[in-house]
Amino acid sequence: MTSEPAPPLPRFPRDFLWGVSTSAAQTEGAVAEDGRGRSAWDVFTAEAGRIKDGSDARVATDHYHRYREDVGLLADLGVGAYRFSVAWPRVVPDGSGAVNAAGLDFYDRLVDALLAAGIEPVPTLFHWDTPHALEETGGWLVRETAEHFAAYADAVAARLGDRVKRWITLNEPAELTLLGYGLGQHAPGRTLLFDALPAAHHQLLGHGLAVRALRARGATDIGIANSHGPTWAASGSEADTGAADFYDLLLNRLFADPLLLGRYPEGIAEQLPGPVTDDLKVISQPLDWYGINYYQPTLIGAPQPDTAAPADFGGIALPPELPFSPRRIEGYPRTDFGWPVVPHALTELLDAFRERYGPSLPPLMITENGCSYEGTEDTDRIAFLDGHLRALHDAMTAGADVRGYFVWSLTDNFEWAEGFARRFGLVHIDYATLARTPKASYHWLRGALRDQARG
Repeated sequence: MTSEPAPPLPRFPRDFLWGVSTSAAQTEGAVAEDGRGRSAWDVFTAEAGRIKDGSDARVATDHYHRYREDVGLLADLGVGAYRFSVAWPRVVPDGSGAVNAAGLDFYDRLVDALLAAGIEPVPTLFHWDTPHALEETGGWLVRETAEHFAAYADAVAARLGDRVKRWITLNEPAELTLLGYGLGQHAPGRTLLFDALPAAHHQLLGHGLAVRALRARGATDIGIANSHGPTWAASGSEADTGAADFYDLLLNRLFADPLLLGRYPEGIAEQLPGPVTDDLKVISQPLDWYGINYYQPTLIGAPQPDTAAPADFGGIALPPELPFSPRRIEGYPRTDFGWPVVPHALTELLDAFRERYGPSLPPLMITENGCSYEGTEDTDRIAFLDGHLRALHDAMTAGADVRGYFVWSLTDNFEWAEGFARRFGLVHIDYATLARTPKASYHWLRGALRDQARG
């Protein structure tokens, strides 16, 4: 017995921007070509035991050499935009100093190919691949990295700004702070716990300085891609609600409040390197839109020492010093990563943003949303996308001003500490041959976009 096909998606606005996302470190490969410098992730993956399947991203999906094939897939899919990232060490190999013209040449070619195919290029200036030379001097723990980032942003805008209209400064500074500097699960592999907070501040400062640099080059369409999700308390007890509130502060408000309200949550500013008040004026410059990467909600309770974190939190064993403990969310289907599939939590998140930030909230963009499933007949991925798009439409009907939606990801890719073990792509990659095979979800989305275009 076959199930009835899902009804067509509800109608989105005609000018709604449909896109897909990738990142340089996960797709480009070519890590030692055309003058590219080493990144923090190059060094991290070379350390034994860091990557679960022992792989690295020296080739990744070979997007650097196969970008024309990937642009062809984008064109056939029918998206209006491609969100990719520019690799900082490819453009400024040491993170500061001389600009590598050959590195910018690649992005010239990519942008031109996208425009020729009728696809808007949406570059992200930083998606975690800090130049190793800067990491050796402290990385995002030191203020100078924010200043170097602004200079790099200026160099990219000088080359691409005549054709690129929409810019993203940073991707997910929360994850880099927590997983890279706090818990050591991602590059650069530091285990500083709350001493990692300067990395959060300096990334946000780098964002603000980059916005200034982009504006000076004439950019009028600038956003950021922050990860957000609802935080649910494990119970109504004071201990659980207090733990959930603290977690929500760290993962949501710490990174949104400075940008949208011009202030840090209570008690945070005192723990950050100064001059915080002056820095907040730079950080909180008006944005043209605010990007949200959404994957799942998180269930949080009071600390449970000696209890491993559930798959909802990536299976990361958290140190007992943390004042919260993730719990398993029951009653929902799960991705191959073990994450719960909760589309209505996206509606909840967008409603909460409208309530929390009110008139300070610019238009929104869903800059990432996706899931990990094996196989090319990926009906679960289709159900995931269908459910989240309906939840997004519900939020928009209720008043959320959302201007676009980007699927993560175009192709399977190097999934950070998981290596190649997780597949988020609409297009399957055979890592032995690098052959691209569109999955059932790719064909479903292509049909959905054609239906939207028919009006």
